[in-house]
Amino acid sequence: MRFKQHFFKNKKEKEQNLISSNEATKLLNQTYLSTEENISYIKQTFSNADDMVIKEIKTEKQQGVIVYLETMADKEKIHKYVITPIIQAEDETIESFLVSEFQTSTDLNKAIEALITGSCVIFLDDFQHFFFLEVSMSNNRAVMEPENEMVIQGSHEGFIENLLININLIRKEIKSPDLCLHYVSVGEKVKSKIAVVYMKKLANEEVIQEIKLRIGSISTDTLINTGFLEEFIEDSSFSPFPQILSTERIDRVIGNLNEGRAAILMEGCPTCLLAPVTFFAFYQSPDDYNSRWMPGTFVRALRLVSFIISIGLPAFYISVIAFNFEVLPDDLLLPVKNSIYKIPFPPLVEVFIMELTIELIREAGIRLPSRIGQTIGIVGGLVIGDAIVRAGLISNVMIVVVALTAISSFVIPNHEMSASVRLLRFPFMILAASFGFVGMVFGFMVILSHLCKLESFGTPYFAPLAPFKLKDLKDTFLRLPAWTLNTRQSDSQPNKLKQQSSSRGRIYHDRKRK
Repeated sequence: MRFKQHFFKNKKEKEQNLISSNEATKLLNQTYLSTEENISYIKQTFSNADDMVIKEIKTEKQQGVIVYLETMADKEKIHKYVITPIIQAEDETIESFLVSEFQTSTDLNKAIEALITGSCVIFLDDFQHFFFLEVSMSNNRAVMEPENEMVIQGSHEGFIENLLININLIRKEIKSPDLCLHYVSVGEKVKSKIAVVYMKKLANEEVIQEIKLRIGSISTDTLINTGFLEEFIEDSSFSPFPQILSTERIDRVIGNLNEGRAAILMEGCPTCLLAPVTFFAFYQSPDDYNSRWMPGTFVRALRLVSFIISIGLPAFYISVIAFNFEVLPDDLLLPVKNSIYKIPFPPLVEVFIMELTIELIREAGIRLPSRIGQTIGIVGGLVIGDAIVRAGLISNVMIVVVALTAISSFVIPNHEMSASVRLLRFPFMILAASFGFVGMVFGFMVILSHLCKLESFGTPYFAPLAPFKLKDLKDTFLRLPAWTLNTRQSDSQPNKLKQQSSSRGRIYHDRKRK
């Protein structure tokens, strides 16, 4: 009993001490009545900031100080919206003008945050509150099509680094009050503004709350970009497959929002994250819906075939050359044998050399300027390839295999999935060199079981194949006619499955028959 009383007494004392310390901290952050003390606090905080500008403002009735960072604030806006109105307001006090136009606060930490985000702050003598107004510079690039997600038909608009403009682009396309927006700030030292966008009547509330909870629970000094954000909130960081879809295309985001998914945008980053998603979402492109259903289905199926080719073709070559030469047709047996007869390396080393060469050429082409990058690609593909064959280091068949593998990885419309596929081919090559076709089959079984087990915010990653749902197959590796897509995909767990009726102008055809 005494222990219980002692425990609660200590707990109460700790709570009182915590409250008193919070109050003391709060009082320490309060503005002073003296302008000099407020400016001294600001200067101490920005001790090494040479871009901080402090100017006196003075009228017949009152005087004060305006503070801003010249690298963040627009001087023309300050002169237009602050200096000029104060000079013209001769009969009024400065505070009477500022109260109607500016935001007010008594927390000096709020003043520091305002300065960092591009606001100007005004302190007045013998006045407890300070005033601030957002006058940041606008150095935004034009809205244009993302270079890494080109399409033939459809919209050619993409996101930029300004969060407000990105949300404006979404709202222009979805003119509905059901479009919800929720802001979250992440970062202990450097605050990053994140927006969660979703359709209220379509998105599953439990999924939305889970997304907000994961973002809100991030504890880090700074969040650099959406790549870091994706790793913080995804289900399995050790999986080679991405569980969140990243895109810079507005039409792709609009389509996924109407499917009941959520979009996650971040200030300073043009990439938008979409969740929850499945494996097949990474092989879908807006061009599939802008063209007729038969070409769309063919191209989408071709992309999924490229997944198998990218992973399995080099391993298949190694298995055939090292273990199962008898699977080759008689017409190919002699040409292939003559091609590899004088090669000094085993098949695994031969494939590794070419695959690493291709990756080096790819990386060099990305990092170099566009004109030089194209030259490097031509030189690497033609000159180096021809020279290495003539030197007798690599066989002709190996060049064909590597070329088909590289082209197959380029077919994938999502960069993250393409990178994952390129990474997976290396363990497959080792399995094929060790066990032949048995190793390849074992590797595909492991990949398949992993895909069936993986989840994205509670959604099965390999849906609708695992668990199997026949109705959802109409928009996965197939793309049936638009008039058959009467219901939304159930993998996003939408509140409303039905999205249209099955009518497709049959009234005209029925009248014509009569």
